Amino acid sequence: MNKKVGLFFGTFNPIHIGHLILANHLVQYSSLDEIWLVVTPHNPHKKKKSLLDNNHRYDMVWNLCEDYPLLKPSNIEFGLPQPNYTVKTLAHLEEKFKKHDFTLIMGEDNLKSFHKWKNYEVILERYNIIVYPRFSEGDMHPQFLDHPKITKVDAPKIEISSTFIRKAIKEGKDVRPLLPEKVWRYIDQMGFYR
Repeated sequence: MNKKVGLFFGTFNPIHIGHLILANHLVQYSSLDEIWLVVTPHNPHKKKKSLLDNNHRYDMVWNLCEDYPLLKPSNIEFGLPQPNYTVKTLAHLEEKFKKHDFTLIMGEDNLKSFHKWKNYEVILERYNIIVYPRFSEGDMHPQFLDHPKITKVDAPKIEISSTFIRKAIKEGKDVRPLLPEKVWRYIDQMGFYR
């Protein structure tokens, strides 16, 4: 039987306890065997000073996953041509890991704009999507309301943002409760976001 893998994409700049609580909840309370935290690479066409180097963000995710065997760090997108689209990543993963069934994990806010994604119809046709609750504006596109491939899960709503954490670090605030300990140590040792 194929391994069921959930794909949780993010810049993870930095990865924080909100990401961890959500990923752990989904792997514990769904039919997924494991969740891959897929670090989204820096888009070379966008200038983003606050975005750490790809490998530093991957290292933080790797540090977090060390203590959670059902969560795996993934840098699969680092080697794909940029700009990259989720549909291409999914096709690449399917080709590379033939004994895995991939499920896309996204927040409710992303589902609201999903109809604007490149080849979203292909994604919906070929993959299941797990949607977790988020506080967000706007209405859901009608085609996603009762779609057989979309499962809405009752997961904890955690409104912690990486932007808030970066700003707080810059202001010299103590953000240790918002970060897994190994991630905090890594950020502190490297002097990131100051």
